[in-house]
Amino acid sequence: MFIQTEATPNPATLKFLPGRTVIESGALEYSSSDAAQVSPLASALFSVPGVSNVFFGSDFISVTRDAGEWQHLKPAILGAIMEHYMTGAPLLNDGHGEVQVTGDQEFFAESDAETVATIKELLDTRIRPAVAGDGGDITFRGFKDGTVFLKMKGACAGCPSSTATLKHGIQNLLKHFLPDVKAVEQV
Repeated sequence: MFIQTEATPNPATLKFLPGRTVIESGALEYSSSDAAQVSPLASALFSVPGVSNVFFGSDFISVTRDAGEWQHLKPAILGAIMEHYMTGAPLLNDGHGEVQVTGDQEFFAESDAETVATIKELLDTRIRPAVAGDGGDITFRGFKDGTVFLKMKGACAGCPSSTATLKHGIQNLLKHFLPDVKAVEQV
């Protein structure tokens, strides 16, 4: 098994590409070893000292470090990923679906439903694929008074360039297609 690695715009995060589907639909993110107990792979990755975040995308795994150097962490991370796929273990333990339940609820006025539908479509078709290419994900959280609230995940969550991505890339794109959008904020 050959696992490719790619740098991301976030120097604390590496993207690992195992050459197969990681998660069938959606995305999962774990920011602690306790939360990761539902996933054998996430648990194995958190057993590597210095790992602070694990993100599963459709065909990639983003791992964020809070300590150590990549040259020391990368072999252990590659080993954990390879062992997981060689044993055929599931991504999630029995009884845990692929939908991550969080306390994040969407908020917007019913009168803005059409605008929100267009925002979500633009996120899904134009923005999320580009963000996934950098090892992350972005989700809609809300829309109020012309401001779109988004949540950055994976490599994008702590990336130094995430503010520029939000303000210059995503905000400009949404404003172009939707004059009702005045600003984009991260939650």
